[in-house]
Amino acid sequence: MNKNILELGALVLAVIFFILIYFLKKKKVDFSVLTILAVGLGIIVGLIFKENYLYLEAIGTIYANLISAIVVPLLLFSIISSITNLQASIKLKKVSLKTIIYLLLNTFTASLITLILAVITRIGSGFNYELSTNYKATEVPSFVDTITGLFPKNLINSWLNGEVVPIVIFAIIVAIAYNRIVNKDPKKVKPFKQFIDAGNRVLGEVVNFVIGFTPYAVLALIARAVSKSTIDDIIPLLSILGLAYLLSIIQIFGVESILLKVIGKLNPIKFFKGIWPAGVVAFTSQSSIGTIPVTIRQLVSKIGVNEDIASFTASLGANLGMPGCAGIWPTLLAVFAINVLNIDYSIGQYLFLVVLAVVVSIGTVGVPGTATITATAVFAAAGLPIEIIVLLAPISSIVDMARTATNVIGAATAATLVAKSEKELNIDIYNGI
Repeated sequence: MNKNILELGALVLAVIFFILIYFLKKKKVDFSVLTILAVGLGIIVGLIFKENYLYLEAIGTIYANLISAIVVPLLLFSIISSITNLQASIKLKKVSLKTIIYLLLNTFTASLITLILAVITRIGSGFNYELSTNYKATEVPSFVDTITGLFPKNLINSWLNGEVVPIVIFAIIVAIAYNRIVNKDPKKVKPFKQFIDAGNRVLGEVVNFVIGFTPYAVLALIARAVSKSTIDDIIPLLSILGLAYLLSIIQIFGVESILLKVIGKLNPIKFFKGIWPAGVVAFTSQSSIGTIPVTIRQLVSKIGVNEDIASFTASLGANLGMPGCAGIWPTLLAVFAINVLNIDYSIGQYLFLVVLAVVVSIGTVGVPGTATITATAVFAAAGLPIEIIVLLAPISSIVDMARTATNVIGAATAATLVAKSEKELNIDIYNGI
């Protein structure tokens, strides 16, 4: 009974804070400010009502489910609409190539910086921990299976399993087919184009409606995360937890800033101000795919990226590249395992870890748990004992917040740079004019 009362108490306090957020929203307080405020209020609820998050979790789950439900139809309509629009305005091949280069560059830099810092700090050295044997290792697909799995076979299964790459490829094929026909006989495919563009507009409005509840969901999700965490689980692993967050901060605010300034000749502060809500949603939801609608909205409305490029790059970036889940985490765990087990590794072998990280970053799935798959793939390819990954289970969810935010910000950076290079970036919007 006391447990139920505490659960209700957490809900009541959260509702009071919801009313505060709603009141501020009516006062036209900026969406970004409301989202950041929600993070602080969520921490307060989580600390006061420790281990009492049942109803709060339900609120966060409902929001995450709604966002997830939008993703696949949004991808189908937005990518087909984007590419059919790109046909008339931008060379698709150039945009695709640049997008892939920037996304993989993000993963490469994240993995390389992680390797350097992990080796210098000798993360894991002197760490005494008994390996768990009571677990089931994740099955890692072969290279051939990984490549063939990227292509569509059954769209319904891909939707159910969260396999976005096959859906993206299917949408690209449909759009290319349209572009081929429209050059010969535009009238025959005009109704199709009108249907796609109308559907894309309707789904965009659905996204705006759902995204409006982001501050409330962020409050609930943050409260749940703080409420669930226990000090006993975290203390032995604080070093790797701290280093993982430090690496994410370096990648987000260091590497991305340099790329924006050096390659794009853009002010990074303006970028972070515009994309911040997407980063917060990624941090709290731990889903790159689930954050796609928010990322696209911020890229278009606050940063000034062409909508077609934003849709294409943000969608692809949720599955390819992923500097947090595929760059930082697998490399950090690999060096951790090498030091814990006192394995003699050469410079060449260390650098090979970076190559592996980039390779496994192709076609990863942007949902919670992706980092475990990528880490397992790297461990298997590098000949490291996969069971060492279980050591990090107590902090994996906490680290996943930073990893996912890193993924999303990296994809947004790629979209911005591609748009700038193609002269499809509205500088007035970017600078907040």
